[in-house]
Amino acid sequence: MHSLFSRIFLLFLLAMTLIVGSSIATTFTIASLDNDPAEMQRRPSAAIQASEVLARGGISALKDWLQGIRKTLGDRELYVVGPDGRDVLGRRLPENALRRLGTVGHDPVPGNFRPSRAAPQIIDADGAVYTVLLTARRPSIFGALSLPAISLTILGIALVVSALTSWWLAEHLTAPIRRIQAGARALASENLDVRVSAGLEGRKDELAVLARDFDAMADQLRANRSATTQLLRDISHELRSPLARMRVALGLARQPPADFTRQLDRMEREVERLDAMISQVLKLARLQGTNALLEREAFELDEVIEQVVRDANFEGAVKGCSVNLKGAANEAVLGSRDLLRSAIENVLRNAVRYSPQGKPVEVLVARMSAGLEILVRDQGPGVPAADLERIFEPFYRVAESRDRDSGGEGIGLAITFRVMKAHGGSAAAANAQGGFEVRLCLPETAIAV
Repeated sequence: MHSLFSRIFLLFLLAMTLIVGSSIATTFTIASLDNDPAEMQRRPSAAIQASEVLARGGISALKDWLQGIRKTLGDRELYVVGPDGRDVLGRRLPENALRRLGTVGHDPVPGNFRPSRAAPQIIDADGAVYTVLLTARRPSIFGALSLPAISLTILGIALVVSALTSWWLAEHLTAPIRRIQAGARALASENLDVRVSAGLEGRKDELAVLARDFDAMADQLRANRSATTQLLRDISHELRSPLARMRVALGLARQPPADFTRQLDRMEREVERLDAMISQVLKLARLQGTNALLEREAFELDEVIEQVVRDANFEGAVKGCSVNLKGAANEAVLGSRDLLRSAIENVLRNAVRYSPQGKPVEVLVARMSAGLEILVRDQGPGVPAADLERIFEPFYRVAESRDRDSGGEGIGLAITFRVMKAHGGSAAAANAQGGFEVRLCLPETAIAV
C-alpha cells in the first residue's frame, strides 16, 4: 500500500467499518438485555388485563385478546404460558422466558432451583394456572436504534473512532509536509545541507517520494553551486596566467634596449589565447542553458566527420601522425552542425596531440541498434582509471601542466560532453589496449527521418 490515496481511502473505510460494526454489536447487546421485571413494574396492566379477559371469556377470549394486543406492545412480546409449559398461542418461547419459567431448552431444572425473575400468574375458573411473560422481541437494528441508550452509545463510538482516525491521519500527512516546508525555507536561506527524508525510509507513498525528490534537488543544487564556484575559480586562474605573461612582456618592452617586435608578438599570442579561452567558456555556458539546441537542422554526419578528419590530418602531418577513418554513418542527423563538429574536433585534436610520433589515430563510425557511435582511438599513454570520469569536467587536468604545455585549456572535452548530452547522447572515455579511446554516441532520436 504505497499510494497515499489508497491509505486515506482504506483508513476511512476501516473507520466506518469499525463504527458500523461496533454500533451493530452494541445494538444487539442492549436490545437483547432482559429487563422484563422493570417493564412489568412500569406496565403491570398487561397481566391485569389478561386476568380480566380470562375471567370474562375464558381461554378462547384470552387467545383473541393476545392476537389483538401484539401490535400495541411495540418492541415487546406478551406470552401466556399454560400449565403444560407452552404458550397458549403455540408460539416458541425465547430463551430468557424459559429461564424465568425454570426450564432451559424445555428440560426441567432441579427441584431445589427457583428462577430469580418472578412472573405474574393468572388463574382460570377451573383452577388452571397461567404465567404471563412480557419479553423483548428478537432484536431489530432499525427498531432498536430508537432506544436512547443505543443512540448515545453509537454517537460516542462514532465520535471516538472518528477523532482517533482523524488525528492519526492528520499527523501522518502533515508531519512530512511540515518537514518539507521547513526544508524549503532553509533552501531559500541558502542552507543547501538541509535534508527532509530522514525517518521516511520505510514509506513509499507520494509524500515520502516528494521528500526524497526534495533531497535530490538539494543535492543537485549543492553540486551545481560547488561546480559553479570551482568553474569561476578555474576560469580566474586560467585568465590570470596569460594576463601575467602579457604584463611581463609589457614590462620587458619598456626596458631599454627592448625588442618591441618580439614582445608585441608575445602579447599577440597571449591575446589570441585569451580570445580562444573566452570563446570556449562562452560556448560551455551556452550549452548549460535551456536554449542550447533551440535551432536544429538536418545534415549529413559523414560530411562533418570527413571534414574534421581532413583538418586533423593536416595538423598531424607535422609529427607524422595520420588519422584513418573507417566506416560511415550513412544517416542524416537532426541537431546543431557546428556544435557536433566542435565536439568531434575536440576529441580528435586531443588524440592527435597526445599520440606518439608517427603513430596513427583511428576514427571508427558505426550504425548501432541504439543509434550512431563514433569511436576515436589513439596509441598514447592513456589516462589513470581514477581520472576517466573527471576528464569531462571543465579545466580538469590529469597532470597539472599536461594541457598547458601542449597548448590546451582543459575545456574541450567538457564542451564535447555537454554537446553530446544536449543531443540526447553520451561521451565516455576508456583505456584501450595500447592506447586511449573516447566513444561518442548519438541516440536513435537524433537521426533525421
